[in-house]
Amino acid sequence: VSVHSHRWVEFFAGKGYEVHWVSCTPFHEPARRGVYTYEIPSFPLSLATLGISNIIYATIKLRGLLKEIQPEVLHAHYAGMYGLLGTLTSFHPMIITAWGSDVLFAGRSLLKRPLVKMALRKADLVTCDAEHMRQAILRFGVHESSIRIIYFGTDINKFSPSMKNKNLRTQLGVFDRPMIISLRSLEPVYDLETLLLAIPHVSTKFPKAIFIIAGEGSQRDYLKKMASNLKIVDNVKFTGSIPNHRLPDYLNASDIYVSTSLSDAGLSASTAEAMACALPVIVTDSAENKLWVKEGEGGFVVPVKDPVALSEKIIYLMKNPKKFAQYGSFNRKIIQERNNYYVEMAKMEKLYREVVKRYGKA
Repeated sequence: VSVHSHRWVEFFAGKGYEVHWVSCTPFHEPARRGVYTYEIPSFPLSLATLGISNIIYATIKLRGLLKEIQPEVLHAHYAGMYGLLGTLTSFHPMIITAWGSDVLFAGRSLLKRPLVKMALRKADLVTCDAEHMRQAILRFGVHESSIRIIYFGTDINKFSPSMKNKNLRTQLGVFDRPMIISLRSLEPVYDLETLLLAIPHVSTKFPKAIFIIAGEGSQRDYLKKMASNLKIVDNVKFTGSIPNHRLPDYLNASDIYVSTSLSDAGLSASTAEAMACALPVIVTDSAENKLWVKEGEGGFVVPVKDPVALSEKIIYLMKNPKKFAQYGSFNRKIIQERNNYYVEMAKMEKLYREVVKRYGKA
């Protein structure tokens, strides 16, 4: 279950609301006060594999839960399978939060597009976290008055600058070496190949530079083999997935954050978290990165699939270490002002109240 969902639920449960969380994937988290979890088992994760029997089964289960719980509002996160399920229950008010691929790529599928369109148009309110996603939702025929941009936000209290964790750097074998970190999953869409191809260029100038590549994914073995073929194994450390509560330690132990993603919905969570921890960032020109990363003030935006451009910006920053604090401070301010988790969730709370009031349930 996504960390975004966790944090959304945690905010409202922490405010004293009773939250009932229904998922088609298993929960592995301890129970928390004010949160009640329900699983709809044996349900496929993709609309592409959605069978009619599963649709009927899941809809009946969810309708039964809604009748039992009698919530004030139903909120579907992801316009695909969850949006479809919510729509088929005919429950109102219903809110859908689009996550990215559900609205950006649905048009490529003759099966998915009409189902996503139906869900979005039946919803009483649709939220998303980027302007280009809002434009995509409009193309489904949703009226602009029914769409709001609400960022998932960054917990600026949890992700904040602190002294470098020397124990962690020792554990990683970094010591006094320059440390560059990537937190993207090892999947083709995040293009870690470009990062690996940039490392030989960087190591000619800074042979001690070490690149921490966190995360898991289908390309793990391929990327490790690629690192070996490039003869950069001394400059790369694959750490595997890092628990969310440890991410601030890893970010604060680092000098530079990089993301080579080919596609994102809006500003990725890991980029925002790195900025909140006051790191300079180098990201690819995808999604809305140019709206968040100020060139030459908070970091750099480089073309996708361009290891030379990426390596040049890494080298520039390492040649000018005094800019680390300057760029980092600028980035921290951006997140505080524009992507504050507490502010965004407070906006969402207001929207919940407005929608519930419209249906006379307040």
